[in-house]
Amino acid sequence: MSGLVKAVEAVVALPAYRDFVLSRAPAIARHDPGGARGVFFGYDFHVAGDRIGLIEINTNAGGAMLNSVMAQAQHACCLDDQRLAAATASAATLDQRIVAMFMEEWRLSRRTQPLRTIAIVDTSPQEQYLYPEFLLFQSLFERHGLTAIIADPGELAFRDGVLWAGDTAIDLVYNRLTDFMLEDGASAPLRAAFLANAVVLTPHPQAHALYADKRNLALLSDRQRLEEFGVPQAVIDVLAAHVLHTEVVDAAQEEDLWSRRRQLYFKPSAGYGSKATYRGDKLTRRVFQEILQADYVAQAVMAPGERVAGSRAAPDNLKFDIRCYAYQGTIQSTAARLYQGQTTNFRTPEGGFAPVYSLPDDQVRDEMSAQAE
Repeated sequence: MSGLVKAVEAVVALPAYRDFVLSRAPAIARHDPGGARGVFFGYDFHVAGDRIGLIEINTNAGGAMLNSVMAQAQHACCLDDQRLAAATASAATLDQRIVAMFMEEWRLSRRTQPLRTIAIVDTSPQEQYLYPEFLLFQSLFERHGLTAIIADPGELAFRDGVLWAGDTAIDLVYNRLTDFMLEDGASAPLRAAFLANAVVLTPHPQAHALYADKRNLALLSDRQRLEEFGVPQAVIDVLAAHVLHTEVVDAAQEEDLWSRRRQLYFKPSAGYGSKATYRGDKLTRRVFQEILQADYVAQAVMAPGERVAGSRAAPDNLKFDIRCYAYQGTIQSTAARLYQGQTTNFRTPEGGFAPVYSLPDDQVRDEMSAQAE
């Protein structure tokens, strides 16, 4: 997974790739973000045996703080005391790495004064499912001497060259909006401040265009296009092995796509949170026609891994994917999402986020042998 993240970063760094992707993105994505790279990239994988498949990249991946707290609180699992203590200690240092990441975004943006204020911005934040995480971030920032405000974008104002939340001047915005290109009316003050370079915005529209637009997965899984961009062969080999093949849906290919639908997932190019995502074998002709008229990609199906939850008397198989939280090409933490149904959700009993631990190879082999018996 780490190698795949680094391979993606190698492609995104190439001028040919950037020029192509940004040429088809909204104009705001071509605005220089001032050095900020974007916090909390989320690389989501399916795992089957020793095979991994990248299903998508997100630029405002939620859950990192919740998983940090959960990992520190976890006491009952397959680790012995020594390894559990090491895993818990590693989770505790994640808080420090998170703060350092925001400080690095500030430094990369070449601001001369100290970072003082952060606004955690999302639409109607108190109504968001992950609002408890916003409170954890607020507490974390305040423990490190920063003023932290949770705000709806409509509560912001841009005047006199400063972004304001009430009476507080905002230095940096931790962007949790799904209005990725700041197109909604409520985002107008934030958009104006960003375009005026009056605030550090992370993640920002350019990061979304370069990484999270799902049309990019069609580029990252296409050997010929990667060669045209000048990607080294070793990097192409990593991407070809682990990025699930993706193609942009073209209405001219209607019959071909319909005939192959059972091997495909259909996802909106700018989608998030599995919204409006369809498994091909569940598609009706009506929905398929709607997909053809919209902006979708079709991705090869790779079945997710499964874990057994519930009690021994009533075991319950849950699907799972693995999310790697990354910054500047380095994985900071890893979590799992367990679910039932077509796509990840947080409604399945016994489902939701789960901690991920690394085991030595010999212990893995022993446990797999015991399960087989």
